[in-house]
Amino acid sequence: MISNKQIQFPSWYDGLRYGNRSSGGQSGGSLNRRQSLQIGASGFLGGMTLPSLLQMEALAGTGNTPAAKSCIFLYLQGGPSTIDMWDMKPDAPAEIRGPYKPIATNVPGTFVGEHCFRCAKVADKYTILRSHSHNDGGHTTGSHYVLTGYRPNFADGANTRVPVNELFPSCGSIVSRELGVRGSVPPYINMPHPLTAGGPGFYGAEHAPFVIESDPVQPDFEVQDLRPDERLGNARLDRRQRVLQSIEGARTPTGRAATMATYYEKARELVNSPAARKAFDLKSEPESLRAAYGYTSLGQCALLGRRLVEAGCRFVGVDHGSWDTHFSCFPSLEKDLIPHADQAFSALVTDLHDRGLLDSTLVVMMGEMGRTPRINNQAGRDHWSQAQSVLFAGGGIKPGQVIGATDKHAAAPITEPIGVADILRTLFHQLGIDSDRTYYTPLGRPVPIVSGGKLISELI
Repeated sequence: MISNKQIQFPSWYDGLRYGNRSSGGQSGGSLNRRQSLQIGASGFLGGMTLPSLLQMEALAGTGNTPAAKSCIFLYLQGGPSTIDMWDMKPDAPAEIRGPYKPIATNVPGTFVGEHCFRCAKVADKYTILRSHSHNDGGHTTGSHYVLTGYRPNFADGANTRVPVNELFPSCGSIVSRELGVRGSVPPYINMPHPLTAGGPGFYGAEHAPFVIESDPVQPDFEVQDLRPDERLGNARLDRRQRVLQSIEGARTPTGRAATMATYYEKARELVNSPAARKAFDLKSEPESLRAAYGYTSLGQCALLGRRLVEAGCRFVGVDHGSWDTHFSCFPSLEKDLIPHADQAFSALVTDLHDRGLLDSTLVVMMGEMGRTPRINNQAGRDHWSQAQSVLFAGGGIKPGQVIGATDKHAAAPITEPIGVADILRTLFHQLGIDSDRTYYTPLGRPVPIVSGGKLISELI
């Protein structure tokens, strides 16, 4: 059978390959292998050659009807202490288990940390994966690996050994390229600042995130430059646009000029879109709902993320920092970090469910690593990438489960480890993206969307 790992198909094949992108049910526009062979053999596709038929077979054999239309990715940057949240070890020594106690959830037999009590009440709506593991314990390098699926090629932790246009695209940029625009807002959005390693890499500026560089929790929150300049009338703006088009028409922009042209076009479309401005208007939400998410950066970003996927955004990346708890970690964990994540995640999942959006929205919450099982001499936990828990909800994910397990100290998986490639491949699968599709860098290097990995079958 022909593999499609390096076949690039024309855009008009998308309907055949992916069919209807709405969630649920068998796509009426896709063909399975048997159907494509039957149609070809019966002569309904007149003039079809054997190579064409084999190409159709490759398409039909690898496509999938997407369960999700969008993804909200809550990124707990710095490394959440999942041994204190989702993978408690109450029988371990005190220097391992920490001060917190496990509590029961609404799923019999499933327990979480006592400060995750809101999530405990809705555990039937999400699944905990406890066996995520990789071996990059650095913040920058680990983030690059988790968000792109590729090991970074950094020298001295900052400079790169390869040209900038050879860097790998993030998962959000991949979703932007594969799924495109759906609605009035950009397909890929970051807030309240750019995700570490969340850029487009060699995909180019067209698939860079739109970054909301202000925090929705602030009372005066507003997306910068989204409103037209009141000093300029429509006629004047139109003249400026025509002048710019005439300049660019004389000579196709390249390099930095082309990048800026792309950014300018995106900005112009947003400024001219009342629907986009409405999507970003967080103040239109009821006070009770804003309070349910929590008046925290993570809570209000999660709420805005729901509004953005409702408006058509494909991938919302929320960066929530301060999880790098090397010393005196427990006061900040129990007062700030864990309650913020607990409230934001539980409210988001509940809100999506109540609006009928959870089935079509995949929610993921994770960091670039976990924390050490043993508490250090400064009452903190250090970097530990060998074991981390990841939360999944919606988007065709089977809820109410615990997948995988770690040893008695949460130091390593005792079930099959789930790697970065496995998580990304499953994420893309739920969005209807072929992880084996290959693109070429400007220097001609083939780069599949995901290198290796397999679907997490228990999750879907």
